[in-house]
Amino acid sequence: MNAANPAVTSPVGTHHLRARRLGVDTQYEAVVFMHKECPVCRSEGFTAHNRILLRAGERRVIATLYQITGDLIAHDEAALSESAWQRLGLRDGGTITVTHPEPLESLSRVRSRIYGNELSEAEFRAIVTDIVDGKYSDIHLSSFITAAATRPLDQKEVLALTKAMVDVGDRLSWNADVVVDKHSVGGLPGNRTTPIIVPIVAALGLTMPKTSSRAITSPAGTADTMETMAPVDLDTADIHRVVEQEGGCIAWGGAVKLSPADDILIRIERALDIDTEGQMIASVLSKKIAAGSTHLVLDIPVGPTAKVRSAESAEALSAGLIAVANAFGIRASVSIGDGFQPIGRGIGPALEANDVLAVLQGAPDAPRDLRERAITLAGVLLELGEQAANGQGQAMAAQALDDGRAWTKFQRICEAQGGMRRPPKSTHRRPLMAERAGRVDTFDNRKIAKLAKLAGAPDDKAAGVELHVKLGDPVSSGQPLCTVHAEAPGELAYALDYASTNPGIIGIGER
Repeated sequence: MNAANPAVTSPVGTHHLRARRLGVDTQYEAVVFMHKECPVCRSEGFTAHNRILLRAGERRVIATLYQITGDLIAHDEAALSESAWQRLGLRDGGTITVTHPEPLESLSRVRSRIYGNELSEAEFRAIVTDIVDGKYSDIHLSSFITAAATRPLDQKEVLALTKAMVDVGDRLSWNADVVVDKHSVGGLPGNRTTPIIVPIVAALGLTMPKTSSRAITSPAGTADTMETMAPVDLDTADIHRVVEQEGGCIAWGGAVKLSPADDILIRIERALDIDTEGQMIASVLSKKIAAGSTHLVLDIPVGPTAKVRSAESAEALSAGLIAVANAFGIRASVSIGDGFQPIGRGIGPALEANDVLAVLQGAPDAPRDLRERAITLAGVLLELGEQAANGQGQAMAAQALDDGRAWTKFQRICEAQGGMRRPPKSTHRRPLMAERAGRVDTFDNRKIAKLAKLAGAPDDKAAGVELHVKLGDPVSSGQPLCTVHAEAPGELAYALDYASTNPGIIGIGER
């Protein structure tokens, strides 16, 4: 113990330490750093990777312990990651109490599932509640996800997990009989139809409170793209205000607690590269149920490098989604689309926003595939919501784009959310050239997405990839296939190095 700064122990054994902001970004996981010879660690038997309960006033967080042996941290200090610091609402000079957390009883149910036993609704609720309360470390979360993947969840368990994910969060309610929503299962770069669909259907009289995700492993989420055009950090009151005023919104779901377990689980699933059907269904539908949706269109792109790779997989996923949606009173329709190449030209927040604006403004050079996909999905919603007769939805959606109603509505939504913005432009660009003449015959969606991420997307809003060709296009040797956009020369170099060692990102076949 440092004699000048002794740690204080209360009569009941609760230990007080000086809190220090270390400035370490551990993303979502709360982490605490303590000296290995700290009297608290020695008296309580804390060792590296223990889970420790930290309290500051009424706030509490369970953090993973890492121990320091040098002089970086004093014996009477607890140095916190940014996640732990923010969640405890600390200020410099504050103190925290440090104790063992209560036993994690729900973990026994995870072990039960590992050994092949089915879980009940109450057991799923206990697990999900502990996950949202921050009691599960990344190791515990990995165990739960693996337990639900090695022997897939049956329909009863999917329903139970979905309900548990809804019940532990907030729910939105609306003064409307029909509340529509749309979801894409992902895996297709540039498929940014939501900012087009919302103003179309809102302009035509439907209610669409769209809460969207930020990117986890992709170059852009809908919220990332929308943020380059308007604020998206809306709380529940703001969402209600915007929707009541304009009929729709496009907000970041992380700002409201709708199925809060979902983002936590997705982060671990992506790291493990595990994306099982049952968990995907619970993930998608829990957020739609919590958002108060009554009618839903599900976009499932299918292709060899998309998330869903075969027609058989798409049919199985569709059947599961519709069955669970119906069980919760949601009318759902599935639209299976082409997943062989990116949609639009831009991949990355600002580049995708430029495509969205071009479609909404009716620009002559607007990406036709993005426009058509948005019209298709909006048409399904209009028919589901009985704003259009069967077979007439797409024509109504196209008309709302062509006559400017959707563009006017989009501007009004942006203003209601806090003011319209102009997407930023990159400062560094470099084209990738065709090495030979031929015809474009393949796109590797995953490698294109990685190229955009290496360039800096989504954190650097203007970074990404701008495509200049589509499948079937003839190309000549030396013709630009795409342009890499970056905001820093180092990130541009990372992306170009990756492209040079992966020549099949855009495949060129014989003419």
